[in-house]
Amino acid sequence: MKACVGVMILLLAVSASQAMDTAPAFDDPAQQARYEHLARELRCLQCRSETIADSSVSLAADLRRQLRELIATGKSDDEIKTYMTDRYGDYILYRPPVKSNTWLLWAAPVLLVLIGIIAAFVVISRKSKLPDDDLPADDRARTGMGEP
Repeated sequence: MKACVGVMILLLAVSASQAMDTAPAFDDPAQQARYEHLARELRCLQCRSETIADSSVSLAADLRRQLRELIATGKSDDEIKTYMTDRYGDYILYRPPVKSNTWLLWAAPVLLVLIGIIAAFVVISRKSKLPDDDLPADDRARTGMGEP
């Protein structure tokens, strides 16, 4: 049993260490900071819930390599994002822009909270209009409100 737990911990440590490149991508600290920032803004197309910085799949490694190449050629952050969205669509951006096809994505949290508030208000108002005589039978007997 202990060996099994040890193997599981080892596998978790190995998978976590493979997520982001261990060696710095650039010698220049400014370029390295840009690389890390952009890697956190681009979504892994295979994992869907992780950035390319956090993902350990080969597709994310390819996207990180491509990102390094684009930064090395002198592309600006906007040019890199435009290149990636032209090639992979808005989905590659971890925070997609508000457009006609993404407005529901951005509005959904607010809409869900509003629906919850309205539902709570309706339930509370209906409960407050109910009569108060729905006491349990033994309480009605003690207060003289029910049949003996």
